[in-house]
Amino acid sequence: MNVSIVIRTYNEERHLPDVLEKIASQRADSLSKEVIIVDSGSEDRTRDIAQSFGCRIVRIAKEDFTFGRSLNIGCAAATGRYLVFVSGHCVPATDSWLGNLIKPLQDELCVYSYGRQMGNGESKFSECQLFKKYFPEVSSMPQQGFFCNNANAALRHDYWEGHRFNEELTGLEDMELGKRLVERGHRIGYVAEAPVFHLHDEGWRKLHRRYEREAIALQRIMPEVHVSFFDFLRYSASAILLDGGAALQERVLLQRFPEIVMFRLLQFLGAYQGNHETRKMSRVLKEKYFYPK
Repeated sequence: MNVSIVIRTYNEERHLPDVLEKIASQRADSLSKEVIIVDSGSEDRTRDIAQSFGCRIVRIAKEDFTFGRSLNIGCAAATGRYLVFVSGHCVPATDSWLGNLIKPLQDELCVYSYGRQMGNGESKFSECQLFKKYFPEVSSMPQQGFFCNNANAALRHDYWEGHRFNEELTGLEDMELGKRLVERGHRIGYVAEAPVFHLHDEGWRKLHRRYEREAIALQRIMPEVHVSFFDFLRYSASAILLDGGAALQERVLLQRFPEIVMFRLLQFLGAYQGNHETRKMSRVLKEKYFYPK
């Protein structure tokens, strides 16, 4: 087996069929692949859909779930030389996605790669601006720094075995692993030619919680980063103005402006609040951050 595609799922029935269909249609004849679903208690048709596509399903109990632990469980079940991570709501945008994503690993240009992310017509406007910022149209091989994102990424199996994901973090397990790899002299690459549509179906409360828990994790990864209340105000205002200008150019300002304001306020409020959370979370907080309802 060349490639093991590991997908973490929780109630992903809306987009999972498209994800699995696009994976099945990849033009990668020289690659044999398996798909492993790591499901953490879906209450919809997620597991039925996965079974209909012939996926291997590994379950993790809700109370045992963390982002890093679920990936470690999926990687432990994988037989491929290359591990590919894609979210259950990230739909490959081309039929060359898989081959392009793992090519830098095959060519030994890097040990960890991640691909482009894009929104679609249903995506929030500010989310699309973030995609443009962090996932540009031009590849970087290898890149500077340790940024990485497991919504669309690939890792050599042997490097995972020696550097497993941190199971205690409330998010950003990809960046934490990327930092350890870079500190040991390994390289990370960004592959713009391996795009996915990242389709977040989030309400406002869940969006706020996502940025809050990521800020908590970032404190573990980069303790030197501090976000003040003044930063929250300044970053929010700046982002709203920039997004408003972009929306004006696209002639959607009136339609999108209330959404832009809400998104950016909740994004940076979550970042501010998460930056000040205690490092030791209670069981109730763990449930809140890891398993949003």
